[in-house]
Amino acid sequence: MAAFDTTSTTYGATGLTGRIGATASTIATSFSRWNNARVTRNSLSALSDRELTDIGLCRGDIEVIATGRTLR
Repeated sequence: MAAFDTTSTTYGATGLTGRIGATASTIATSFSRWNNARVTRNSLSALSDRELTDIGLCRGDIEVIATGRTLR
């Protein structure tokens, strides 16, 4: 005989607390990514053109590298 429990919430459904937690997590993740990009951008910008060339980059690549996009 099969039984179906209708007293619990649907799997994956979150209440207000879950949504607030998810929003806080999203904000924290966004801030962390922004800060990592800022640190990377500042570090690479501090290098000379010769040092950038030695690692295979140019000044135009700094923003692409900092934001994590791929070079073409």
